Amino acid sequence: MIGIGLVGYGYWGPNLARVFSSNKNAKLLAVCEQKSDRAALARLHHPHAFITPDFERLLENPEIHAILIATPVSSHFPLAKAALLAGKDVLVEKPLTSKVADSEELVRLAKEQGRILAVDHTFVYTGAIQKMKQLIDSNDLGELTYFDSVRINLGLFQHDVNVVWDLAAHDLAILFYLIQARPISVQAMGACHAGNDIENIAYIHLTFANNFIAHFHLNWLAPVKLRRTLIGGTKKMIVYDDMEPSEKIKIYDKGIIVKDGDTNSLYKTLVDYRTGDMVAPKLAHKEALVSEAEHFIDCVMNRTPSVTDGTAGLRVVEVLEATQQSIKTGQKISLKR
Repeated sequence: MIGIGLVGYGYWGPNLARVFSSNKNAKLLAVCEQKSDRAALARLHHPHAFITPDFERLLENPEIHAILIATPVSSHFPLAKAALLAGKDVLVEKPLTSKVADSEELVRLAKEQGRILAVDHTFVYTGAIQKMKQLIDSNDLGELTYFDSVRINLGLFQHDVNVVWDLAAHDLAILFYLIQARPISVQAMGACHAGNDIENIAYIHLTFANNFIAHFHLNWLAPVKLRRTLIGGTKKMIVYDDMEPSEKIKIYDKGIIVKDGDTNSLYKTLVDYRTGDMVAPKLAHKEALVSEAEHFIDCVMNRTPSVTDGTAGLRVVEVLEATQQSIKTGQKISLKR
């Protein structure tokens, strides 16, 4: 039985507490929450857990093997560092940290301490993303050409991070899980309309070595909620709509055929269009957070790395930090390879 300590019982903490409490191989032993009203809710929802405002009490408890961190981004690094140094395995809400240097240090510490460090990139564990991963790895789509994502809605305006740090982390985690490639550069633009110098709209463009490109549209100021991604391949294409209740993935047998034309003709290259069937595959309907909790507990028990480990979290933070730099300077930012 893996003893669990949770830090933060605000927006996301209750969800983590619920799924880990229901896991047969885990037991929620303690919740650290400094706000009295949220602590009271934690005590009501989990009467058998120890509720405390003191984080050190969790670190000192030898029966707690893993710490879940669901607090504001600015606190991720000191909390995760303290937990790793105390010999605890750690699951951190996305994004891993607010700085690349801090993420690098956590990855190094986890390796040195022999600890599991995972990031709560929940979308990776959905049935839709798992199916897309299967299709890409089996080459059903052919050579990938682009990744085009739209994640917009009206609100929720954050007080500590902009729309990039709030929303882009989801789609970057999905992208890097699916293609396992690192971008060469990032170029971005954003704007603030709330008078607080926090961007509520942003556009991000990533370039890769093999002519693959990725584009992200993020917006807190949209009249509708959209969660849609298009993935292009030389054989087939995918439309992933997370707002669809059932057919979240549609695979289109569509594309172009490029032919060499008559050398004496003005049209030396001819482009034909290919249109085939559309298929909506059956997806696993298991709650993603439940799957993620099971995976994390399995990693802790068997000492195996998570598919959303610290390195995966670091790659996301690298792009987020470079995106912020690009927005502020208006320049294309080169990324480490």
